[in-house]
Amino acid sequence: MQLLQLKIVVATPSRNLLQIPVETFILALAIPQFMESMIWTEKYRPNDFSEIMGQDEIVARAKAFVKKGNMPHLLLAGPPGVGKTTLSLVIAKQLYRDEWRRNILELNASSERGIDVIRNTVKDFARTKSIGDVPFKICLLDEADSLTKEAQQALRRTMENYTATCRFILLANYSSKIIEPIQSRCAVFRFKPLGKAQLLRIIDKIAVNEKIKVDEKGKNAIMEVSEGDCRRLENVMQSCAAVSDSITEETVYSVASAAKPKEIKEVIALALGNRFTEARNKLLETMLNHGLAGLDIIKHIQNEVLSLDIESRKKMRLIESCGEIEFRMSEGADEFVQLEALLSRFAIVGEKS
Repeated sequence: MQLLQLKIVVATPSRNLLQIPVETFILALAIPQFMESMIWTEKYRPNDFSEIMGQDEIVARAKAFVKKGNMPHLLLAGPPGVGKTTLSLVIAKQLYRDEWRRNILELNASSERGIDVIRNTVKDFARTKSIGDVPFKICLLDEADSLTKEAQQALRRTMENYTATCRFILLANYSSKIIEPIQSRCAVFRFKPLGKAQLLRIIDKIAVNEKIKVDEKGKNAIMEVSEGDCRRLENVMQSCAAVSDSITEETVYSVASAAKPKEIKEVIALALGNRFTEARNKLLETMLNHGLAGLDIIKHIQNEVLSLDIESRKKMRLIESCGEIEFRMSEGADEFVQLEALLSRFAIVGEKS
């Protein structure tokens, strides 16, 4: 029995008639709506080596691997949002072309971090042959530094036994949390946060594509808030665009729930001026207005201390105080008591000048 295939007749600009399968026609209509509703981190994810920014040397080495059709196991280490996952997916797309989804296994090691995942899921995938001309498949382990030590030992054996049929790409924020035997089996690529020039190019590209306006102060605020993290930049811009088509500094700090630098500077100035009560009240007001936790405030203060116009020795004392208070908070101490202690130390340093 032969299945009936429905087709739609479409007139081209030259008045020729084309027969298009119904499925293709429906898909063509759906794509613009799908793109409109996509999250921007996926919508603007690079699909080619030329689109990846800020990691030129790493991209050049990855392109060489693809050109030769062979590659070692890879360990990509660096902060979040700098292109580790993107580079891995681009390598897979360039190697396997249309068959890339069938030749790659993506696992998030932070949620599937036990030894059973390595022994079962990963091992079953690694022992089977690839589809297409490339003789190996790719196993992509995101946040591999979250794997337990036992799971990493099991992974080491799997990497050894199935090298002929599978290559591993491990992504980690901290390469030091990956055991040495695995590191020695991988080519290690260390990613760096994106610079201001790259972030500015991304902001301008998104602004043009999404038909939104971003003033200079808004751009600086986005770069300040994102801290070199492209994913965070895109999320902040999408959130701001939902509020207004014109993105300003005020919009960015409001959406990102971050304190403005001038607010933190005012707190520090009051504390160094020995106006402890006013500094404390201003700090509490800033925390409540922006919904900030104690650790967030400590990071803001530490960043602003570096730009203060005071002698270096005093800066060192203030930074040392920030470090000690941050440690106490991470150990579970009451954040309000610790922040008051930090302001009192700032006041003492200011009094000695």
